[in-house]
Amino acid sequence: MREIVDGVFEVPITYVHAYLVVVDDGVVLVDTGLPGRSRRLREALATAKRAIGDVHTILLTHHHADHTGAVAELRRDSGAQVIAHHVDAPLITGETVVPPRNLTLRIGAMIMGKPEPVTVDHRIRQDGPLPVAGFSAFHTPGHTAGHVSYLLDRAGGVLFAGDAVTGGRRLRPGPKPVTEDRVAEKASVARLAQLDFAVAVFGHGRAVTDGAVEKFRALAQA
Repeated sequence: MREIVDGVFEVPITYVHAYLVVVDDGVVLVDTGLPGRSRRLREALATAKRAIGDVHTILLTHHHADHTGAVAELRRDSGAQVIAHHVDAPLITGETVVPPRNLTLRIGAMIMGKPEPVTVDHRIRQDGPLPVAGFSAFHTPGHTAGHVSYLLDRAGGVLFAGDAVTGGRRLRPGPKPVTEDRVAEKASVARLAQLDFAVAVFGHGRAVTDGAVEKFRALAQA
């Protein structure tokens, strides 16, 4: 675990990142990693001198199992509200079941396991502030139809980009086999490039801790 900015902790869970955000009234989680791996988040909470009962909100960027794997367990143990976009919500709750559309996703599903369905307490239907102090949501379809990125009003703006792009020194689009709509993905990158933020963190790839929006603008123009 490492602290990206004050109170924002990146928690590696095998090959994906979840995030722990300390706020005035407790803790917000952004994504939860793979099924069966909640121990890493519990250890991260302990390192941050917090407990599972401090978690009052879980923000989900999209429905994929490596981001929603532990959400049902963590919701049960914490009582946290779960927030996701209304388009992806039925896939998270189990209302809708869609088989993997290609071999890459079928193999991934076999390796990762299936997340337990969970109630989505708040379904995002428009961009803007959330019922969580300091956070706003932006619909960024492409990777999935209901993908959401979250912006935290802290340290010049911290963007939780999820899988809208892959992080690192040079930002890249997500891998084609796991991206539903390349055209929508590119439009979402352009949309994010119009926002104001200094830091960006990702589901996959290294965080950008300075001048992050400039990297999004470069990718949007590529």
